[in-house]
Amino acid sequence: MVLAAISPLEAGEVPVGEALGRVLAEDVSSEVDVPPFDSSAMDGFAVGPGAAGALPVVGESRAGHPFAGALEAGEAIRISTGAVVPEGAAAVVPVERTETAGGRVDVGTPEEGANIRRAGEDVRAGSTVLTQGTELGPAEVGVLASVGRASAACARRPRVAVLATGDELAPPGAPPEPGRIWSSNPLTVGAQVARAGGEVVLSETVPDSAEATRVALSRALTGADVVCVSGGVSVGEHDHVKGAFAALGVEERFWRVAMRPGQPTWFGMAGPVAAFGLPGNPVSAMVTFHLFARPALRALQGADPAATRTTAVLAEAVARHPRREQAVRVRLEHADDGRRATPTGPQGSHILTSMIGADALALIPSGEGELASGERVEIELLP
Repeated sequence: MVLAAISPLEAGEVPVGEALGRVLAEDVSSEVDVPPFDSSAMDGFAVGPGAAGALPVVGESRAGHPFAGALEAGEAIRISTGAVVPEGAAAVVPVERTETAGGRVDVGTPEEGANIRRAGEDVRAGSTVLTQGTELGPAEVGVLASVGRASAACARRPRVAVLATGDELAPPGAPPEPGRIWSSNPLTVGAQVARAGGEVVLSETVPDSAEATRVALSRALTGADVVCVSGGVSVGEHDHVKGAFAALGVEERFWRVAMRPGQPTWFGMAGPVAAFGLPGNPVSAMVTFHLFARPALRALQGADPAATRTTAVLAEAVARHPRREQAVRVRLEHADDGRRATPTGPQGSHILTSMIGADALALIPSGEGELASGERVEIELLP
């Protein structure tokens, strides 16, 4: 339901040096062969066909400074790694396999074609090297540069407003007071936004007041593509988020999911703006962000929302919930039968430390009894 409501954001040119983590909005083809010329794979000597024994050294080809002219039979030139292999050369002999004396070099009997990187071995001119929707990691950024691209069309980063509701919340570093706790959700959810490629444009804590909640959400909806508010989405007397969204004309698409943790999760749309009401418990907020808001952020950028879904084998039995699917925090190990998932410990929605060291969420279907050790389950990889 979330993904059906999402339309990709517009794209713009991004300098290659700033493109790490961005999502391509175009296919990228190379206009040239890579490498663009035959080049040496070694420091040594380039020789012509049939070369053997001691040959006169008639010049040099350095990286960035090609040898002027063609290599004649019975001649050799010094050559550096990455330098242009001149016309007429049939092989490169590594320097450690040669002996030099009196302006000549003994190259032995080299194998034809040895240590020459041919033009286009990596990329052929006209071929597609990266496709639309690719997430740009270090290698992809390097490939863009290697085909001569100074910039690439990438989806705009989604602008995200992160709010937390609750009179009990105090900023980290504030003196402890009776009945108050230090607020972690704006920081954890904000960090998740950054990991998902979004940009936090607003982060604030909102008192448990209907008017304050409405004003804060109005401000958030004005400047963001996605709004994530934690807390205030249940049915308590001081839960004002749903009412504020309704007053602001946000269309509710769903409220409450058969999931543990995260049952009170809310989702709606205000025109093109996606709004998420996440539970206030810290683990619930992180889990529901990952399962609902993160796919939306990926879809807004044109990335595959399901790229983090795979399977693993349970390393120990896990009790099932009779009515709700569970998202169990697990550590992953590699074994002969694939990934093996072990719960991180107590799974209470208030135990934020259960997320430390978690590699994935194991999705345990509802039902009676337990899933036995060795059962294969779906998992959501955590970034």
